[in-house]
Amino acid sequence: MKKHFGSLSKILAFSLIVTVLLTGCSSEEASRDTYTSTSTDVYNNSPAMTDMKDTSKYEFTEEDGDSSFSYAYMENMTSPPDPVEEFNTEEYNDIKESSFKQVTISPLSTFAADVDTGSLTNLRRLLTDYGRFIDVPSGAVRTEELINYFDYTAGNKIDGEKFSLRTELHPCPWNEENGLLMMTVTANEEDMDYVGSNFVFLVDTSGSMYPADKLDLAIEGFKLLTDSLTEKDRVSIVTYSGSSEVLLSGCKGDDHSTIKTYLEKLSASGGTNGSGGITAAYECALENFISGGNNRVIIASDGDMNLGITSNSGLTDLIREKKESGIFLTVLGFGSGNYSDANMESIADAGNGNYYYIDCLKEAQRVLVDKLKSTTVTVAKDVKFQIEFNPAVVSEYRQIGYENRQMAAEDFNDDKKDGGEVGAGTQVTAFYEIKFASGDTTGEIDLKYQENKLKEGTPENEMLTLSVRYKEPAEDTSVLEKHAVLSDMTDSVTPDYAWASGLIELSMNIRGSEYIGTSTYQTAIELMSMGAETRDSARIDFRDLIVRVAASSRPDERGQN
Repeated sequence: MKKHFGSLSKILAFSLIVTVLLTGCSSEEASRDTYTSTSTDVYNNSPAMTDMKDTSKYEFTEEDGDSSFSYAYMENMTSPPDPVEEFNTEEYNDIKESSFKQVTISPLSTFAADVDTGSLTNLRRLLTDYGRFIDVPSGAVRTEELINYFDYTAGNKIDGEKFSLRTELHPCPWNEENGLLMMTVTANEEDMDYVGSNFVFLVDTSGSMYPADKLDLAIEGFKLLTDSLTEKDRVSIVTYSGSSEVLLSGCKGDDHSTIKTYLEKLSASGGTNGSGGITAAYECALENFISGGNNRVIIASDGDMNLGITSNSGLTDLIREKKESGIFLTVLGFGSGNYSDANMESIADAGNGNYYYIDCLKEAQRVLVDKLKSTTVTVAKDVKFQIEFNPAVVSEYRQIGYENRQMAAEDFNDDKKDGGEVGAGTQVTAFYEIKFASGDTTGEIDLKYQENKLKEGTPENEMLTLSVRYKEPAEDTSVLEKHAVLSDMTDSVTPDYAWASGLIELSMNIRGSEYIGTSTYQTAIELMSMGAETRDSARIDFRDLIVRVAASSRPDERGQN
């Protein structure tokens, strides 16, 4: 079975983009109007597409998706971003890519839930600023965050279960000998009485926040959130620069004018005592705590902290201490030049919080208004996943992404070990590249799928079991759910699968993955194209950005054009 898929009509329709742009169109000339070529040479002659002419092998499945507005970079910014600084001190955590593991030796894959999306929007900013893939730090590309930024079709909801599961398995696009499994876990929407939200806006007002794409953008984003609040909600505003200051405490959410007045008074100056601000914000949140409500600190910062506790480990230790108070955390990153993605991501992970990078006002609208429930209302905490593979079906596996969320197998059942926070309707999508077993394989580990351990009635093609462990927001004891997954493989590929596979190929090329196989930037664009046409404009806009950058980039040692 060949590695790529899609209907010929979809390929012909999008060949206009690759033909025009990947054959020399400059990024300045590229626009939606230039995608009018009807030539199919680039697609028909590429190794990735040679088998796609046989449409009897692959049928592209049309699925309706949500419509949304365009997220064109900086389109609605209050003012243009500052030029890229020559002296760049941006910080990113190193990522060590996961390798293949043998099922008979390591039958369990365990990781904490991660619903952060900051890497996608930060990558969008970097590519827009620099215009070349080679200039993107490899640590800035976290594959799971690229994938989880976008919405996917959810699985069928089962009564009484917190999560639903949808899976899809096909030949791996960049290695036809392997399989590629997509698993989307969705936190089911719940009917609940809204008690109210207690928000503390913790705003970095240090001198480094002066540029328009930092403090000004943060203020406008908080104004958007303010407009959505009601009399049941409470808002406090805490700032930090050289010291921390509580400007507003426990203001009623429907007093929009007062909240906005205090926001508009904010200005940037001085050093950055982030630890002092964090301490003051959590104290303020406790003073205005709403029992049974959504109590949350929302940090807006560029992550550059130079006073008080400044080390990454010191800040994360502080956040771990504060999260025990029952206050949840959202981290919003802003700006460039001195941006510390490392600090922002680490703080969010330590506080079981979520992390978003805001590159334009529309992104603020998306995070703080459109997806308010999924980003600020926790329905499950300490969410952990554990996959047990059946060695009779799978010989080796490699998890794609989630490198910094890996856990020891024994930590899955330990309620003292933290997982991740999940909001209403939030999705966690994970991919595994799989090497299938050539015959019966048995191991020596006393687990479900070892010899003579299968329960009566278990299908022979049961490939794995996904276990989900979580706690209710106000509880300390976890609940366990299990979902079995079969190894069934069909020729019908959904737009969701094609899109997410394209994002994986993109990230592997930017990062220079050793598992890149036959993947190139061109094949990544082809896959993304198949998944973009039937979904929202966010996919189309991001795909178009990648096309423009690919047109102006040169082949380099990390990836291939």
